[in-house]
Amino acid sequence: MALTAGPRPPNSVAAMATAEILTQSGTLELPEALPLDCGQSLPGTQIAYETYGTLDAARGNAVMICHATTGDQHVASTNPRTGKAGWWQRMVGPGLPIDTNRMFVICANVLGGCLGSTGPASPGPDGAPWAMRFPVITIRDMVRAHVALLDHLGIDRLAAVVGGSMGGMQALSLAANWPGRVDKVLAIACTAAMPAQNIAFQEVGRQAIMADPDWQQGAYYGTGKAPDAGLSVARMAAHITYLSEASMHEKFGRRLQNRDAKAFGFDADFQVESYLRHQGVTFTTRFDANSYLYITRAMSYFDLVEEKFGDPGAGLLADVFTGTQSRFCVVSFDSDWLYPTPESRKIAHALNAAGAPVSFMELSAPFGHDSFLLDVPALDRVIAGFLG
Repeated sequence: MALTAGPRPPNSVAAMATAEILTQSGTLELPEALPLDCGQSLPGTQIAYETYGTLDAARGNAVMICHATTGDQHVASTNPRTGKAGWWQRMVGPGLPIDTNRMFVICANVLGGCLGSTGPASPGPDGAPWAMRFPVITIRDMVRAHVALLDHLGIDRLAAVVGGSMGGMQALSLAANWPGRVDKVLAIACTAAMPAQNIAFQEVGRQAIMADPDWQQGAYYGTGKAPDAGLSVARMAAHITYLSEASMHEKFGRRLQNRDAKAFGFDADFQVESYLRHQGVTFTTRFDANSYLYITRAMSYFDLVEEKFGDPGAGLLADVFTGTQSRFCVVSFDSDWLYPTPESRKIAHALNAAGAPVSFMELSAPFGHDSFLLDVPALDRVIAGFLG
C-alpha cells in the first residue's frame, strides 16, 4: 500500500507537497520502551522523520538516508528552525541521484537528537527534561530506533541505506546487526571504529561545553541560560576537522577581516577567525548542547566488532559481515583527514574477506570531510549508479 498525502493519523503524520516531491513529516511514538546497549530502556521514545516520494505496492523501493552528527530529518525539505534548504537537497529529489520519482526516501532524526526525536531536552517520565538523566546511547541504539520506524512503516527490507560520516556508521551498523533488512549499503567518508584522534577532538568539544558555567551540570533548561559559549567553541573545533587545508587556504588564506592592518588585539583579525566564530554562534541557535554531548559520545563508542561480538577483541572486522546478504559501496575523499581513505579501505578489505560484493573508490575533491555534502559531481555519479 502506497503512502499518500492525507489527514493526520494517530502517529501525527502531516503531508505536504513541496514542488514536485511528495513529502511527509511524522513523529512516531514507540508503544514499548526502547532497549539500549547501556542496559537501560527508554520509555516513550519518539522518532521524528520525513519521507519523500511514494512507497510502491510491494514496499520494495524504500531508501533510508542516515544523517551526520548535527544533521536532521530535513534532508530535502526546508528546515523549519533555520529556514534553510535541506542538507542534501542537491542529492534527493525528482531526477536527482536519489530519485524520488522511483524511490521512497526515509530520513529520521537520530535518537538523542534535538529536532523532534527523543533526546536530553525531551520530557522524561516525570515531565521535566531528561537533561543528564538521559541514558548514554550508541550508534546501534540510533539504528535500533530506525528499525522500529521501518517496522511501523511496514518495510521489511530496504532497497538501500545511505549515509555519510556518522550516517555511514549507522548504515554499516544496520547491515551488520540487521543483515536481512537491506539490499544495498552506501557508506561515505566514515569508519568501522572511531579512531583515537577523532575521539580526542570530540572530547575537546564536550569539555568546552561542560566547562561553560551556564551548562549547570546539564540542567540549564528553563533557566534562561544555556552553554552557548561552550557549544560555540565545540562547533568551531569540530568545523575545522570538516574542512581541508587547501580549501581553507583558498577561501581565506591569511586575509584580514574588514580591516587593512592587524588590530594587535583579540578580535577576529583574520577572515578564517571571523568565519569560525560565525559558525559557532549560528550553531547555538539550532542545536542543543546536551544533544551534542550524547551524540558525540555515541560516535566515540562506535566499534562494529564490539557491536557484533560484545568485545572489540572478539573477532575481526571481516567476521562482522560473514554471510551478509547486502551489496556495498564504500566511498572516501582524498582531502578528508577526519576519516581518511585508509579507514574506508579497511572496511572494503573486510567486506572482500567476508566474500561480500563491494565496490570501493576514493574520489578527488578539495573540500575535506564535508565533500559528501558539497558539489562533487563524481559522487553524484557514484550514488546514481550504485542505487540504479
